[in-house]
Amino acid sequence: MSAQTPPASLPPQRIAVTGATGNIGTATVRALAADPGVAAITGIERRLSGMPPPKTEYVSVDVARDDLTPVLRDVDTVVHLAWLFQPTHRPDLTWEANVRGSLRVFEAAAAAGVSTLVVASSVGAYSPAADDLPVAEDWPTHGWPGAAYPREKAYVERLLDSFERAHPEIRVVRVRPGFVFQRTASTEQRRLFAGPFVPGSLLRPGRVPIVPDIPGLRFQVVHADDLADAIRRCVLRPVSGAFNIATDPVVDPGLLARLLRARLVRVPTGLVKPALAAAWRMHLVPATPGLFDTVLRLPVMDTSRARSELDWHPVRSAEETVQEFLRGLRHGEGGDTPPLAPDKHRGHEIATGIGQQP
Repeated sequence: MSAQTPPASLPPQRIAVTGATGNIGTATVRALAADPGVAAITGIERRLSGMPPPKTEYVSVDVARDDLTPVLRDVDTVVHLAWLFQPTHRPDLTWEANVRGSLRVFEAAAAAGVSTLVVASSVGAYSPAADDLPVAEDWPTHGWPGAAYPREKAYVERLLDSFERAHPEIRVVRVRPGFVFQRTASTEQRRLFAGPFVPGSLLRPGRVPIVPDIPGLRFQVVHADDLADAIRRCVLRPVSGAFNIATDPVVDPGLLARLLRARLVRVPTGLVKPALAAAWRMHLVPATPGLFDTVLRLPVMDTSRARSELDWHPVRSAEETVQEFLRGLRHGEGGDTPPLAPDKHRGHEIATGIGQQP
């Protein structure tokens, strides 16, 4: 990671960050607060947290319901990270928060007169690929229609297309990361995708005998701190357009088996999908069968543009990032914000299965 020096053309920035206390948000606020090119940060969140980082104040605002314009009035840049993953059995609720909430953020940013909008999109916004050839940022972003997450991410991309045409005076940047991990988000991500009752302590090297070798299963990851560094660069450099953000190598069952010291066992996709669908219908796991289909269809992203135009170089490899995530799972680690709180601090929420939203 190079020295945090902003271009001379951009004065110290006043920045608002939605979703400031989640996985990506906490890392982004840390990165921005440490940069001399940032004057002040407004962290926008639904639930108030504890002591904010330096230069930062938290405000309790729901992007899906509250008036955002006054909060953004004196801001130079809006970084939009807020996203609702649960409840997967209520896609109307996630659509309201993620699509309509994003539109409300964009409209409020324009009404407040901000100069820059940086939005966290996702590899999930991309259309399926037929092979493993890396795709650049011009790959179609129509998502996979079989799951709410890619549908919503793709629709927000269309909202941004319209926003850019309507507001050419606002610099718009789209950041499309792979799967984002950090130690303090490990427990939250287990709750979101595996369920609150799946013990992370099982994932110790040597204790998992097999890793399913599912045809087509591979994905890209990035550490939250490395993604935050890319977002920081997007804020402080006069760039626009989309940037793919991921680290090498691509993660596949073979890599996971090596990390867990487990044996690879070939498992047909046709056996996994019915089992996952049954577990989801019974509310045993929150991840939908459509999300499994999405992962199998994700393209491999080419990150050349981020490396050349942002001078972005990740500190942690994909293997290091996954290892940190697994360590966090084994030890039940979390953060000091409501979305990242470890299980032992969530009491009634874990007992009842609520509170699984970022």
